[in-house]
Amino acid sequence: MNRLSYVDRVTGEPIRRYEHDHPGSLVHVDVKKLGNIPDGGGWRYVGRRQGSRNRAVTPGKPKNKWRNPKLGYAFVHTIIDDHSRVAYTEVHNDESAVTAVGVLHRAVEWFADRGVAIERILSDNGGAYRSHLWRDTCEALSITPKRTRPYRPQTNGKVERFHRTMADGWAYARCYTSENGA
Repeated sequence: MNRLSYVDRVTGEPIRRYEHDHPGSLVHVDVKKLGNIPDGGGWRYVGRRQGSRNRAVTPGKPKNKWRNPKLGYAFVHTIIDDHSRVAYTEVHNDESAVTAVGVLHRAVEWFADRGVAIERILSDNGGAYRSHLWRDTCEALSITPKRTRPYRPQTNGKVERFHRTMADGWAYARCYTSENGA
């Protein structure tokens, strides 16, 4: 009889987990898209009516056809080690290939400062990771790029789970009244 912690409670099947032999043998990369917050707070905490009012009075943003400001998104780029689950994260205004490559360069340097050399990188099939710039950068850094099967986020599950934990514990944990974190 298996211990309850080794069994999936829903199906009763043993949980199969894997991790690579040593740090850096495989890292996962992905981007999490979060909506920017209007001054006064977003609708998740203040309700839809007040959230719409807060959005309408947020200064300094371009307007859409209903004359409401376009708040845009923040893109959280994450690279997480498969073995140790140590994560490197940066927040940017886009998810372009140039930004993704910049994050990769800084992450490789950050991991190297901690004694970890990245050998392989697993990404989804986003445009940034299919680009020639990404491929050439990985080749220049001696990293083997790998991609998940389309529409199969479970393959990149470690970074997906990190994003879920980050959203629950940081992004949606409390009411933020502006983009400045106040």
